[in-house]
Amino acid sequence: MQKVTPRSEDYARWYTDVIQMADLATYAPVRGCMVIKPYGYALWENLQRSLDRRFKETGHENAYFPLFIPESFIKKEAEHVEGFSPELAVVTVGGGEVLEEPLIVRPTSETIIGHMFAQWINSYRDLPLLINQWANVVRWEKRPRLFLRTTEFLWQEGHTAHATSEEAEAETIQILGIYREFAEEQAAIPVTPGKKSESEKFAGALHSYTIEAMMGDKRALQSATSHNLGQNFAKAFEIKYLDTSNQQQYCHTTSWGMSTRMVGAIIMVHGDDMGLKMPPRLAPVQVVIVPIYKTDEERAAVMAMANETHETLRNAGFRVKMDNRDGLTPGFKFNDWEMRGVPIRVEIGPKDVQNRQVVLARRDQPGKEGKLFMGVDGLAENVSSLLESIHQSLFNSALAFQKANTREVETYDAFKEAVQSGFALAWWAGSREDEAAVKEETKATIRCIPFDQPGGSGKCVYTGKEAKEVALFARAY
Repeated sequence: MQKVTPRSEDYARWYTDVIQMADLATYAPVRGCMVIKPYGYALWENLQRSLDRRFKETGHENAYFPLFIPESFIKKEAEHVEGFSPELAVVTVGGGEVLEEPLIVRPTSETIIGHMFAQWINSYRDLPLLINQWANVVRWEKRPRLFLRTTEFLWQEGHTAHATSEEAEAETIQILGIYREFAEEQAAIPVTPGKKSESEKFAGALHSYTIEAMMGDKRALQSATSHNLGQNFAKAFEIKYLDTSNQQQYCHTTSWGMSTRMVGAIIMVHGDDMGLKMPPRLAPVQVVIVPIYKTDEERAAVMAMANETHETLRNAGFRVKMDNRDGLTPGFKFNDWEMRGVPIRVEIGPKDVQNRQVVLARRDQPGKEGKLFMGVDGLAENVSSLLESIHQSLFNSALAFQKANTREVETYDAFKEAVQSGFALAWWAGSREDEAAVKEETKATIRCIPFDQPGGSGKCVYTGKEAKEVALFARAY
């Protein structure tokens, strides 16, 4: 079986190898696009279901808006069009005729949803309006990378309208909390929540918030964002309501999203040189059963117990798969499922049948130390407990890695050294121009101003001025 390129040798090559060898996705014939294969799409569906439930529990409803957006809509919010213009795909011909107005292939939906909100909202009684959309978007990508940066990708985008700035801000922070909970409790990825700097915020937003995660190569990945748009889009699209005093007021709107780049995060945070390590709560297959036999007689006995085990685990609600492929050795199957990152492998051989036991192999603990012998009775409870243990193990490992590679720095020399191989926390009181200079000199950007601040003040790592905030810097995807 072909092996992946070791991470230490070429991390980017390792990443692509794992995606293709684990059957998650492959390159499409259109440059910058990808084909998400069934195993990769099953992971996305599990992610989607988990988030969708959380959105609905907080009162949001799903809707769908057109893929094509009139060019005039994009131009209505000046900062928005300036921010997105280099990434736009534009349709100028339709049905063999030149269009009267070019259409933009959806890069994000603030404009067209703003247009519709203006028609739907009349009174304070119509607020808050809480909408989410699961969709694809297109942003022309010059340096594509599977799941992380593709010209077309999948995501959810939430859009809400509120009567007051306080309500809009509360919505923005609430959603960021949902993203953080999802990342940590479902994907087993520790994240740093915080506010984006002025130069890093979403084009057209009042405030942008983010969750930032450290990947296995110590770079940052913006894993989800939540934006308080203030009244910028409301004024551009005339989203107004009559308040309780019968006065016309502009709404305060928000937008927020998480995309298929979270799949990339799962690969890079948890993966190793053997392939994926799927977080149990999102894994398309949580348990794989590998029957082991040589003779027809052994096969009959082993398969009877394997089928019994499969039925027991399936009825208990686990996502379980039986690997009864002929012509492949057990060793090949072990490697195949390790590559795919299945959390638990169940091995059943002739001796196991005699002893009414199975061997459970943990993906997060390779080798003999990750193997456990368990009786068939009570297997579902033991598997459940083991999956919880694996989730916590993955999270703890990622958190320890993040902490070990995050440095608090006071001098610019220490800062430059820190961002070459990890995160740097530093006092910051710089301007947009200072941020740009730091990026030019180090390739590091302010990932966020973390919510968790030390308090007090310190000396800005770049300007030497008094600073009241600590910023998180890193090189990023």
